[in-house]
Amino acid sequence: MGFWSIVKISLRSIRSNKVRTGLTVLGIVIGIASVIIVYSAGQGVKGLIYSQVESFGGTDLIETEVKAPTEKKGLAAEHQSAIAIAQGAQITTLTLKDMADVSKLSNIKNAYAAILGQEQVNYADQSKKTFIFGTTASIIDIDKIEIDYGRYFSDTEDKSEAPVAVLGYKMKDKLFGSSDPLGKYIKIRKVKFRVIGVAKERGAIMTLDYDNFVYVPIKTLQKRILGIDHVMFMMHQVKNPDLVDQTAEEARIIIRANHDITSTPIEFKLGEPITRNIGEGMTDISKDDFRVVTMKESLAVLDTVTRAITLMLLAIVAISLVVGGVGVMNIMYVIITERTAEIGLRKAVGARFNDIMFQFLIESLIITLIGAVVGVLAGVGASYLISLAANYYGLDWQFLVPLKAYYVCLAFAMVFGLGFGLYPARKAARLDPIEALRQE
Repeated sequence: MGFWSIVKISLRSIRSNKVRTGLTVLGIVIGIASVIIVYSAGQGVKGLIYSQVESFGGTDLIETEVKAPTEKKGLAAEHQSAIAIAQGAQITTLTLKDMADVSKLSNIKNAYAAILGQEQVNYADQSKKTFIFGTTASIIDIDKIEIDYGRYFSDTEDKSEAPVAVLGYKMKDKLFGSSDPLGKYIKIRKVKFRVIGVAKERGAIMTLDYDNFVYVPIKTLQKRILGIDHVMFMMHQVKNPDLVDQTAEEARIIIRANHDITSTPIEFKLGEPITRNIGEGMTDISKDDFRVVTMKESLAVLDTVTRAITLMLLAIVAISLVVGGVGVMNIMYVIITERTAEIGLRKAVGARFNDIMFQFLIESLIITLIGAVVGVLAGVGASYLISLAANYYGLDWQFLVPLKAYYVCLAFAMVFGLGFGLYPARKAARLDPIEALRQE
């Protein structure tokens, strides 16, 4: 019997029991659809992360933030630092001088520093608690802040501690409604700030809603509101992104010198990523009260995390595919039982072991491939709906199913079709023709 003859017989058998076949392939459909959704969601999350990074200015940035020094090493040092800051440890050593000194590097194009505080903002009878974002004037040239009307504050206003403010899109509506806020005064603590601009709608980035921010000069916030000299973080934009790693190392050396931190060479140990190449050897960074990270490094870490989560979800999806495969095996047993006499007749007229086995393996594969096709269509449809829902809620979620997802679905269908169809097919091929014909 030829290949196409076997296919026709298999399709005839499937059509004669549509409900039974539909229930059989349901597990395969759910599993394959889940594979498509997992891959599409992974691409959506990855695209969302990249768009968030682009909102900060792109991959040509170096971020320096405060970090609690610790005696621990490796990943334990990072966890201990995060816990210390979460518990209220104040790191006050990162300053505007650090930003200025790093800005002198030949590959640095521009820079800004920032502080984020939460304060009560008052205007007339309106009072709103929100984030006050103190920055240097240069942020407007690096970050994606766009002014709807009015202007951003100048470097001169920053250095002179001028009480001026730029309102986020939503904050303007909360305080002033439809009226023009330019030239009017809001009060933060006991200081009156003149509104000089309103930012364009920007949305939330990394859980922070920038449209609810009030932007003020960093020195004004430091001296007249918070009474501090330090900053929370600073961003440096490089001229040549190809040299960003080298520039980051140079920044570490400068800040370490400013903070009187001794760079102690240590012995490298596999599995302890606590060192960086500085100068001639390896240096202990556990004493550092700051962390320098390139956007390229952050994206690499996030990409690794996304891939790990995708693999973990695929492992979970494989369980539903196993359930579907068991269903295929059960239906193949039923089919073999119903066609025992046919198998006996074929063997009596000369069909070989391989002929019978091949016939039922093809039938098993057809059933799983039908489930795979329906599953792919269902998964693509569900992924599209997810992207629509995400965009409806303001997320920059791209609908994309990578080509790899289709290959994985095909591989799963082939593996489960062959794997769960092999044993029933072998059982059919081993039937004794005389005993099989007796069941006629």
